[in-house]
Amino acid sequence: MKKLQSVNEVIQLIEAGKVLSLAGDERVLSQLPKGNWVAGTTPYFMGRSQGEFSQEKVYVDEIAEGLTQHKIMTYDKQTLPSFTGDRFDNGYSILVIPAFSQVHSDFALYADGYDHLYDNPVLGWVSGIDLDSGDTPKVYDGSTGTELTDKVVALHVELPSNKMPQLEIINIHKPDPDSPVIEFDTDAFEAGDCLIDGQKVNFAEYVSEHGIDTQVPLTSDYSGAIINTCIKEVNADDGKVHFYAPVFKGREYRFARPLADYAAEFASSLPQNKREAQFSCNCILNFLYGELKGKQAGLPGPITFGEIGYRLLNQTMTYLEVVDLDD
Repeated sequence: MKKLQSVNEVIQLIEAGKVLSLAGDERVLSQLPKGNWVAGTTPYFMGRSQGEFSQEKVYVDEIAEGLTQHKIMTYDKQTLPSFTGDRFDNGYSILVIPAFSQVHSDFALYADGYDHLYDNPVLGWVSGIDLDSGDTPKVYDGSTGTELTDKVVALHVELPSNKMPQLEIINIHKPDPDSPVIEFDTDAFEAGDCLIDGQKVNFAEYVSEHGIDTQVPLTSDYSGAIINTCIKEVNADDGKVHFYAPVFKGREYRFARPLADYAAEFASSLPQNKREAQFSCNCILNFLYGELKGKQAGLPGPITFGEIGYRLLNQTMTYLEVVDLDD
């Protein structure tokens, strides 16, 4: 099935009862009827052949492989930590979170403490907007036809016992061994003073004075998994650096090594097997910094304002495969 489809084609899938994960501009998503679908806003996509921008098409993932049951639920700030208790024993959950909302920041800061978070794959994405617009990021509960700006919509999927969900994260950014060790004293989306190799300095001044390329993320090692934190803005006036994801007290960070060819690095990191991913998404920062529009450098999927691989991720690509245990 082709991934980018017209509104009429998507309506036909909804009316046929298909279970769908969708992405598109709010002007097309708002035209869709009620059904078994969840969605978030973005006009940026990685198609089968290249990265593209479209406000007329809808990106479609049909959740079909191994599906036995599903349920669509929404969560606010208070109920979000309970989503792990609503999952099926064998399956996975796709979360769609509106960017810049309270639930976005809460998930980013506190998800690692949710009960049983790692028992089953938790994936999904942060919805966004056309960067040249004044739009507001939205998510959609298709089962009720509800448009939301301050809640998380979740699609919980159950699989049969002979199938297993497998979540993978592709991060082309590796710690630069020449980078100093950076430590912060609070869990936050911004930082003023910090420790650089044990010395207290203002982080905004350090980044400016050393000519740091802010397209290069901070990295931290989570038991062998490298997690990025990306710089949103360096504000010399208030002496703070603002991030797209929080930094955490007690963690050591290093800047990532520079990339000679961003798009080529991404292309070479893609999985070599021919299995069709059930779901994939890629970060808007990869799309912009790697100049991926018109290039094939990622699996098909929405271009997002944050990825979910159990926790909030930045400048990565995530994908889910459903593995047949009988093979």
